[in-house]
Amino acid sequence: MTNDDEPGNVVFVVMDTVRKSHLSVYGYDRPTTPGLERFADEAAVFEQAVSPAPWTLPVHASLFTGMYPSQHGASQENPYLEGATTLAETLSGAGYDTACYSSNAWITPYTHLTDGFDDQDNFFEVMPGDFLSGPLAKAWKTMNDNETLRKVADYLVSVGNKIHEYTASGEGADSKTPQVIDRTMEFIDDADDDYFAFINLMDAHLPYHPPEEYKQEFAPGVDSTKVCQNSKEYNCGARDISDDEWEAIEGLYDAEIRHIDAELQRLFSWMQENDEWDDTMVVVCADHGELHGEHDLYGHEFCIYDPLVNVPLMVKHPEMESGKREDQQVELVDLYHTVLDHAGVEAAEPSDPTETAVSLDRTRSLLDADYRDFAEGDYAFVEYYRPVVELKQLEQKAADAGIELDTDSRFYSRMRAVRRPDAKYIRNERIGDEFYHLDSDPGETEDARGEGTDEEVELEGALSEFEESVGGEWKEVEDDDVLDDMSDDAKDRLQDLGYID
Repeated sequence: MTNDDEPGNVVFVVMDTVRKSHLSVYGYDRPTTPGLERFADEAAVFEQAVSPAPWTLPVHASLFTGMYPSQHGASQENPYLEGATTLAETLSGAGYDTACYSSNAWITPYTHLTDGFDDQDNFFEVMPGDFLSGPLAKAWKTMNDNETLRKVADYLVSVGNKIHEYTASGEGADSKTPQVIDRTMEFIDDADDDYFAFINLMDAHLPYHPPEEYKQEFAPGVDSTKVCQNSKEYNCGARDISDDEWEAIEGLYDAEIRHIDAELQRLFSWMQENDEWDDTMVVVCADHGELHGEHDLYGHEFCIYDPLVNVPLMVKHPEMESGKREDQQVELVDLYHTVLDHAGVEAAEPSDPTETAVSLDRTRSLLDADYRDFAEGDYAFVEYYRPVVELKQLEQKAADAGIELDTDSRFYSRMRAVRRPDAKYIRNERIGDEFYHLDSDPGETEDARGEGTDEEVELEGALSEFEESVGGEWKEVEDDDVLDDMSDDAKDRLQDLGYID
């Protein structure tokens, strides 16, 4: 329902793990997104949108706080968003009805990403949202973080993980996206005030087991249980993937994207038919992309190359030019300010005296004439902290195959990058830094670091200034320090929660 006294509604869609180059709305030669092509006729389409990280937790924490990952601190080293007031908390305080529906198990009360949403559900088979809400969430966190209770939590997680292994398999797989869309429509229909509906759709995340209708269109004859669905086996060198198998894998991936597109079109059509469309701001983006063998990597760990961080972004807004293709670089972190601007909320009030609340910065709002008119406005920044659980799995797969991983490699490195549409500088913790001329080398295959070009000097300087603003370069740590600081349950829990295989 639209309230004439308020600026209007917000529907915010994250297509999890959807790579820009696999969307027909961005020129892909397979018809994966006919619905989004129609949506693009009414929206601004951004070609140079940059995500602040290559995986779910820190990206959503940035979307919900307006902070970069090193500022909000949510990572696998600390898998909670703490000490920050969320966008949903601010909008709820401003009178919005708020809801979050997702099939991504990172987005739960346990991680605090759902703080401020009046209604939420993560549709997860093993640990449903109701279990992870309120007092139970606090009890679960106590079990995870208490040495004495940790063995009990470990046992619960190990049982849950066995269940997840089945429900994520080809036989047990069942997309939750139709339920997410149904609940979103119910929420919108029941809203008494202006609303903020946030949804995350997980179909394009490994493992790929698309509905038969779309599998037949994009991957006919492919048995999704027979192709490699474990990225760690490939990344450590224990498993090779042929060109034919990559083609099959990408066909399954495309089929998953087509399913997302069909469900979004169902939502958008319903909104149009029920007078919920014209005055509603609709954001569609991906939190990160996916690699299918480029740079000898599979999935979205161990690097911050453009297929992971140059993401799709489309925004429909009454004040934005319909059908416009925008080449200016934007950052996903700016969407926080764009939503505040749309909602007419100038200042975010801390929900707790100990929390930080980021207020509206109009130079970071896509709706403002002075957008990106600040000192670092030409640059986008990306941060990646060590993926401790994926790394442990990688080590196990390597050990099983008799492979010894080099600890001075990208697998063990934290990373940061500064990006412009024409160039990108990557700081790596354990291997050499990298520099790429994106205008002439969009695939980032020719490392030009050390040539001393003006672009390299400028970007390295901008990255150094950013690092200084967020606390400096990384402190030296031993390999085991991060794992020692993280409970065994936390490592197992992240696997159980469905983010990793």
